[in-house]
Amino acid sequence: MKTPARLLCLSACMATAVFMGGCASYYYGDSAGGARASGGAMRTSVIAANHHAADMLVQDAPLDRTQPVLVATLVNVDRLGESSRLGRIFSEQIAGRLVQRGLPVAELKLRDNVAMQRDQGELLLSRELRDVSRAHDAQAVVVGTYAVSASILYVSIKLVRPEGNVVVGAHNYAVPMDDNVRALLAGR
Repeated sequence: MKTPARLLCLSACMATAVFMGGCASYYYGDSAGGARASGGAMRTSVIAANHHAADMLVQDAPLDRTQPVLVATLVNVDRLGESSRLGRIFSEQIAGRLVQRGLPVAELKLRDNVAMQRDQGELLLSRELRDVSRAHDAQAVVVGTYAVSASILYVSIKLVRPEGNVVVGAHNYAVPMDDNVRALLAGR
């Protein structure tokens, strides 16, 4: 016979397991056979994190698979006019995943009418969103920010319809601050 204390403990353990399982889809440490950094620490699975984020972003979004989507460079949440190598590669990986999922993505780097800043990427402010998307006949634009803490990089991406700046999809995720992530942040 089980005592009430044992039942309470078992319930708490099950709730913890369910909660941790739910959180795991938003926090990306490469625990599934990933590469090890010097010293044996696991490296962050940046590609897996960005691919999953792109999947989640468009999962229920009302998108037309014949109209293009734009992907702007992710920017530092504290300095919206700045990005880094990390913001550019995260955007590239998200764009690549959208293409793999069958969505046409317009390549902004090949266009003359997008303001590109050297070492920053394709930065789109809300006032430019409608004009740039109209020029590219885009149905939506992926925009995003990242914030750096001591041990975690927080990323927030949104899928925005240009008409009225309506958000039709959003996903937040976090990756551990390993040496590779720090190097991407330091690179201009």
